[in-house]
This record gives sequence, C-alpha cells and structure tokens, in this order.
Amino acid sequence: MDRRDDSCCSGGGGGGGASFIGELVGDVVMWRRGDVSACLLAATVSGWLLFGSGGYTFLSLASNVLLLLLTVLFLWAKAARLLNRPEPPIPEMHVSQQVVNEVVAMVHSVLNTVFSVFHDIALGRDSVLFYQVFLSLWIISIIGSLTDFTTLCYTSIVAVLTIPALYKKYEECIDRYMRFAYMNLQMYEMVYERFSAKCFHRARDLVIEVLKEP
Repeated sequence: MDRRDDSCCSGGGGGGGASFIGELVGDVVMWRRGDVSACLLAATVSGWLLFGSGGYTFLSLASNVLLLLLTVLFLWAKAARLLNRPEPPIPEMHVSQQVVNEVVAMVHSVLNTVFSVFHDIALGRDSVLFYQVFLSLWIISIIGSLTDFTTLCYTSIVAVLTIPALYKKYEECIDRYMRFAYMNLQMYEMVYERFSAKCFHRARDLVIEVLKEP
C-alpha cells in the first residue's frame, strides 16, 4: 500500500514539474517575465551576430571560453594553496533526478501532442489544423531554402519571442482577418470537391461507354 502511494506521489510530482516548466515557457514567450524574455532575445540576437556575421563557430568559441575559464581557475587554486588563501568559490554542480524527471515528462508530453496532431491530420479529421501545419511547414521550407540551419534556429527563437506577444496585442484584428481567410478556404475547398466529383463522374461515364462498345 505504501509503495503504491509513493509511486502515485512521484507520478504526480513529475506531472507538476512538467506543468511548471510549461507555465514558465509560456510566461517567457508571452513576456509576462519581461526581464527573462528580454535577456533571451538579446542573447539570441547577440549569438546570431557573433556566429553568423562575426566568423566564429559555436564549437570554437565554447572551447576557447572553457579553456580560458579552466586555466584561470586552475592557476587560482594552485596559487591559493601556495599562499594559504581561500580556493575559488566553485559550487558543487550536479543534475538532480527531479530535474531529469521534469525534462523527460515535458518531452513525453510534447511528443504525444505531436503524434496526436499528425494522427488527426493524416486521417483528415481537422481541416483547420491541416491548413495551419501546412502553412507553417511551407514557410519553414521557404526560409530553410534561403538560409542555413544556424540562422534558421536563431530566427525561430526570435519569432517565438515576438510573434505570440504581437498576436496577443493585436488579437482582434488578426482574428478578423483569419476568419475571413478561413471562410475563403472553405469556399475554395467546396468548389474543389464539386469540381473533382464532376470530373470523376464524367471519367466514369466515359469509361463505361467505352467498355459498352463492341
């Protein structure tokens, strides 16, 4: 009985951790934590300017920074021992099992959502979702053909940090145009279905007539 209760509690903790991470990401994306969002946006733009335009690569810069940091700390520790001074204040670094469980739970939730969306689109259950995913992939394909993967990643982060906040600010205007575009798409879909059905019936009648001829 105790063992089952412990497992239930641990499962609830993992779900709560994933929910907390999701809320944190939502707050950052919607600029409810403006300092974190601004720092992340500034770091993304700085990284793009450094790696994209400055001629550096992430691997070389990370290696040089780590090399400099380890060298300074190593010499500091050696000098502190010789001079009887305090060693560098380096905290003990480790990843707790709770953090690992929260990350795994979040990845599990995201993958299940992606698979559910793919399943609904593949079976033709949600036309609006199909149009949204189709438009998103089409835009990503166009952007990917015009730039490299690194710039695409930086652009995606900037878009995630700006587009949702702008949409929330101008939600009414954007929704009005989206409803108008959706009505047009529905009309075009009905016209396409009628045209396809008419062509199919004509082709079927033609095949039947050809087969009836001696």
